[in-house]
Amino acid sequence: MNYLSAENISRNLGERWVFKNLFFGLQKGEKVSLIGKNGTGKTTLMETLMGLQSPDEGKVTIRKGIRVGYLPQNPIFQENEEVLNYLFSDDLPSAQAIKAYEKAMISGDAKELEDSFALMEANNAWDYEARAKQIITRLGIPDGDQKVSTLSGGQKKRLSLAKLLIESPDIMILDEPTNHLDIETIEWLEGILSGPNVTVLVVSHDRYFLDKVCNKMLELSNGSIYTYEGNYAYFLEKKAEREASEASTISKAKNLYRKELEWMRRQPKARGTKAQSRIDAFAETEEVAHRKTDDSKLELNIQMSRLGNKIIEINHLKKAWGEKKIVNDFTYTFKKKDRIGIIGKNGAGKTTFLQLLTGLEQPDAGTIDPGETLVIGYYTQLPFEFKPEQRVIDTITEIAEVIPYGKNESLTPSQFLSKFLFPTAQQYTPVEKLSGGEKKRLQLMQVLVKNPNFLILDEPTNDLDLDTLQLLEDFLSEFQGCLLLVSHDRYFMDNLVDQLILVEGEGEVNFFNGNYTDYRIALENKEKEPVAEKKSPVVAVENKPASKGAKLSFKEAKELEEIEKEMAVMEGQKEALIERLSKGSDDFQDLTAWAAEIERLKNSLEEKEMRWLELSERA
Repeated sequence: MNYLSAENISRNLGERWVFKNLFFGLQKGEKVSLIGKNGTGKTTLMETLMGLQSPDEGKVTIRKGIRVGYLPQNPIFQENEEVLNYLFSDDLPSAQAIKAYEKAMISGDAKELEDSFALMEANNAWDYEARAKQIITRLGIPDGDQKVSTLSGGQKKRLSLAKLLIESPDIMILDEPTNHLDIETIEWLEGILSGPNVTVLVVSHDRYFLDKVCNKMLELSNGSIYTYEGNYAYFLEKKAEREASEASTISKAKNLYRKELEWMRRQPKARGTKAQSRIDAFAETEEVAHRKTDDSKLELNIQMSRLGNKIIEINHLKKAWGEKKIVNDFTYTFKKKDRIGIIGKNGAGKTTFLQLLTGLEQPDAGTIDPGETLVIGYYTQLPFEFKPEQRVIDTITEIAEVIPYGKNESLTPSQFLSKFLFPTAQQYTPVEKLSGGEKKRLQLMQVLVKNPNFLILDEPTNDLDLDTLQLLEDFLSEFQGCLLLVSHDRYFMDNLVDQLILVEGEGEVNFFNGNYTDYRIALENKEKEPVAEKKSPVVAVENKPASKGAKLSFKEAKELEEIEKEMAVMEGQKEALIERLSKGSDDFQDLTAWAAEIERLKNSLEEKEMRWLELSERA
């Protein structure tokens, strides 16, 4: 069943056609990746499909009754909007019921409670609420009465994703959905999007994510769409074949064009006798011969400052935010060519750990002793900061007028920008006109222009196109200094690191020798071992992590059996209270007590369900 059709659509932004005469469609259950370099118009195309921009030619048709949801790269919210109001919009009856219920629970008003329960019952919203709470919990969404304006950029992106997943539209159009998610949450999201009835159009740089979720690739290149029926690995193979064939076709057309041009330039008398078919063929040859191909490549050949024997020595490092421990007694001496990845859940303290190393945060105890030759290049995941009307070239000239590059070579800021695919005309445009990926590329330049010998990269893959990502990966593979990397991109991390620092919360920090895939395999193997033979896959810096994934003991098997019985009883109690509350009462205290007991039962059930799931999976 066809859900969405784009017929002959074109979009012109004044100085150029972003895309022209595109045809494609989305079928029910299709999972399509939209791929293209930064600035080729991926976001423009998605906004055109959503009706946020109008095509200059052609039309977009969405099947009647089909709901479409959009996750933008940088969500925009209304001023003073609260989290709860945003999550549960007024478009869906179930969402209205849940919003009324949550507000009644906060206010404690008896009449509101009675009305909200009746509304929940009428719209059969209890299952909807349970699913919503699971999504909200998994994505770490803050309290419902909190102002959206107080949230960080990552929290806002997760909030927008939560709303989309709760509403569960027929088509999901997602722009970089894995940004600001930890690896465990990405794997959970992969499971949701891989469902048989989920229809997805997604822009993502995460190659493992694309291989796991998508079964079709659309490449946007030079204003045209190329379709590949397969996963990302298949796309790479067929794209290379297409580009080689296209280059050969253009080369032949240029040779033929030169011959035919000489024939066309003959005397007017002779031209009058020319066959019309040959004249028409010349026009087609001329068009192919002058076709532009985008063969520009990012060049990374940055000169590294000399690195001495002493790099960074960390001794008994401690850091906490109030009662929350970030690092507890961490000791490590960095060695030359260390290539370390950092993983942990959102909020565990990965970024704080990096800020301690760079001096942006001070430890509560312990020391961080850098070597004299140390030059740190710190790439943060914070939004790129620039002054109003600041031009692209100004962001580099304010750091350096001359940039060492390669062996015995130096570049001007303009030459340096050209190496990073910023042509001369673009160098003098305001930074605010760049796409999200182009801003990230400029931010990376600001880090590399200092010629660092110790690179600390916090989510460097966010918003970069796949071609730039591959070249960055190649550069980092050859980088002779130290590399400390935080990334949710498992493919990127697998290819670049050989050790992991596991930031596990509550101040616990452990080491693992290997990349992310090695770590996952070690965890899976540990789960298969008999209880008595279990060994932790991590080399502990502080304390060994708690054993996970063991088979059920006799005591746990009994616990699983009891939980099932308790859940059935509690469900019955909750249903009885809901029925009682829906009938109403003249006693305000009874209504309040029943509502409070229902909330307590719901919370207890959620806890028991999580424990039941954990034990069931291991059983």
